[in-house]
Amino acid sequence: MLQHYHIRVNSDIYALSNLQGWFLQFQQLLPKPVWMQCNLVLVEVFTNVVSYAHEGLSEETPVDIELEINATEKFLELKIWDYGEPFDLLAEIDRLSKEAQKNKDFENVDDIPTGGRGLIIAKTIADNIRYETSDDGRNCFVMTKSFANFTQNVPN
Repeated sequence: MLQHYHIRVNSDIYALSNLQGWFLQFQQLLPKPVWMQCNLVLVEVFTNVVSYAHEGLSEETPVDIELEINATEKFLELKIWDYGEPFDLLAEIDRLSKEAQKNKDFENVDDIPTGGRGLIIAKTIADNIRYETSDDGRNCFVMTKSFANFTQNVPN
């Protein structure tokens, strides 16, 4: 069964509490570790959108978040849309990783330099991530994650 969910919030860091409230509904649909990991990615990427992609834009600039859960095949796809300048996601992750390694070999998330944690965390958690630009001028961060290997029962 394929389930689609959507929320639109303003480009305002205080909208994070509304976003978190919305994301709570998925606790019962996903294994707890997967929900927690995806929640972390959601917070990190949303914060990046507000802090970097939408820097200088109005707080009313919308941020659309879509979640698609395939309970039968046990995977999800998270999309976060922004109006910022496009960039090469994988090149940026590579650059941030090299910079972090140069400064210090990080053994835990607290060792990752700020300003790069969200993307490195997303790359670590996700099965696949990408960043696409659409014809309407928006960009979309897309993360896919399988939860087939988790033993917790998830409703179909």
